[in-house]
Amino acid sequence: MSVHVAALLGDAGAIARRLPGFEPRPQQLQMASAVEECLARSGRLMVEAGTGTGKSFAYLVPAIQRILSHRERVVICTNTIALQEQLIDKDIPLLNAVIPDEFSAVLVKGRGNYVSLRRLRLASERADRLLGSEEERHSLELIEDWAYRTTDGTRSTLPQLPREQVWEHAQSDAGNCLGRRCPNHDACFYQAARRRMENGDLLVCNHALFFSDLALRRIGRGFLPDYQHVILDEAHAIEEVACEHFGARLSESRVAHLLRTLHDSRQHRGGLWTVRVQDGGEGTIQQAILAVDRCREASEAFFGDLWRWHQSAGGAGRVREAGIVGNPLTPALSELAALLALVRERASSDGDAAEVNAWQQRTADMAAAAEALVAQSLSGCVYWVEAGGRRKAHGGARPDVALVSAAVDVGPVLRENLFGREVSVVMTSATLSTRPGDFRHTAVALGCDDPTTLQVGSPFDYPNLVELYLDVSMPEPSSPAYVESLADRVLRHVGETDGGAFVLFTSIDTMHRVAELASHELVSRGHPLHVQGLGVPNRLLIERFRQDERSVLFGVSSFWQGIDVRGRALRNVIITRLPFEVPDLPLVQARQELVQSRGGNAFMDDQLPRAILRFKQGFGRLVRSATDSGRVVVLDPRIATKRYGRLFLDSLPEGIEPRIIRAPEPEPLDDGPSYDGPSWD
Repeated sequence: MSVHVAALLGDAGAIARRLPGFEPRPQQLQMASAVEECLARSGRLMVEAGTGTGKSFAYLVPAIQRILSHRERVVICTNTIALQEQLIDKDIPLLNAVIPDEFSAVLVKGRGNYVSLRRLRLASERADRLLGSEEERHSLELIEDWAYRTTDGTRSTLPQLPREQVWEHAQSDAGNCLGRRCPNHDACFYQAARRRMENGDLLVCNHALFFSDLALRRIGRGFLPDYQHVILDEAHAIEEVACEHFGARLSESRVAHLLRTLHDSRQHRGGLWTVRVQDGGEGTIQQAILAVDRCREASEAFFGDLWRWHQSAGGAGRVREAGIVGNPLTPALSELAALLALVRERASSDGDAAEVNAWQQRTADMAAAAEALVAQSLSGCVYWVEAGGRRKAHGGARPDVALVSAAVDVGPVLRENLFGREVSVVMTSATLSTRPGDFRHTAVALGCDDPTTLQVGSPFDYPNLVELYLDVSMPEPSSPAYVESLADRVLRHVGETDGGAFVLFTSIDTMHRVAELASHELVSRGHPLHVQGLGVPNRLLIERFRQDERSVLFGVSSFWQGIDVRGRALRNVIITRLPFEVPDLPLVQARQELVQSRGGNAFMDDQLPRAILRFKQGFGRLVRSATDSGRVVVLDPRIATKRYGRLFLDSLPEGIEPRIIRAPEPEPLDDGPSYDGPSWD
């Protein structure tokens, strides 16, 4: 059967007959036609499709048509788990039901998401020497109970563990895989998933896995099977993910975790204590244990020096030259890796040898990463030192330290490794253009030369669904009264809709200060308050927010995009600041310097377009369906007082007329103590 795209998506098509309430949308048909044409010519296409377009069907139907008519493989990548689940659990099964010809769709996950039954059994047998606490042993028992009931073997169905790190003792790992020599090979969840992937027609994965595969292909390796087409949904996130995957990162906590996995000096437990070796191998294990202790000392010295450098640099973090500290870590880790190789050779079983092989590879990789980061040998990258959560160290507590690099410009890398290949590439999102029809910033940032572009609006009636308020009365952030004023405005606007509000910040510090000022008042009014960054996972914050229509959620960058809350639960989006990047962040600095070195204007060519795209994402949290409605409030006067503010407004759906909030006036509350709040016209 030949799939006729327009007919399938039309008002009398198979989808309309199968899906109650389905309505054909001109925007969807327009996008589907463009995707069909792009796949046919192996082209490059960027599509900005407004919320409600039905873009998943608009690319799935042409993709399936290509699979059935030419037996070509299509990879679809998303940035969020929610969209992957929608594609695999809803959209693709529906299309499979209405299209008579058969095609296979496979959700592709990284290997570490699968349980290894052999490794799990090995960990269970050696738990007394491997695990140090009752919570760790209980976590292993939970994994065992689950492993013999699960049908797919992936971590997504695993119950919450008291100690999440125990999973690494049971997960599938390339470094310790026995292949066909494994007694569980025929029952292996990962091998079964890999066979499905290699035979699959339509592969669905996340951006991280796709760009990991792309990075591996640069050195002649790869994970995904060959494909002829790739469709990148949620494409506004491509650049950020690619920057991470073409850089490097080494954190103190990561090194400490590896060393503790090998040998916990306090409890005399760990992986090395479980390895069974041939006669004469015990001495090598003891040498390796001593080498672990030397690595701890080297790690403490290395990251301690980085922390002291970070303090002396005023906390800016950017590393502009190689060799800012000595590197005792690489020699220590290299010595340990060599000893682990000897332990592997003396192991008495294939299983033990495989475990040690994985540790040896991780140790060698960390040694190489430390060397590359200190020497700054990764070209095209910016380097910096990060200081995060607190940890104990000799001489007192200090932050956990990491040395990081990221690609400044992923354009050349993607131009060579993605757009330069003989595959068609479709990129789609609700936010790819900075103004009507203008995709230049996204195209340049991604290294996609002369793409075909298409912008299709949303079928939603935004002028009647959204009220937009612009507050011109807020003081400048440098004002001593700024945070107090911001808290007052947030309280006022939360009160106007009786909760159901996302309050989006650009600064974690400001968010927490406003939360401290406003929390008592919000709670006293009966508004459950959920604040990001206080130890509760984002997914759980969203679940709790949905449970009460009067909830309020304070969030930063990750809540500006990819969050889908439909219905009355979310009826108020408060944008506290225009989302310009922090100018002294190393990657931001390096990008601006690159733009200036090419004769451009860093603000107009880089900072402003990025802020507009993020602003559109934040605005887009409000209306996710045709029945959603509410208000968006911008508490940043620059959107109305600066000339560039008009560009933010021009990026929004057509027909929305903002209402200007003027000077604040005291106004009594009906249900609580009075406070000062703004009034608007």
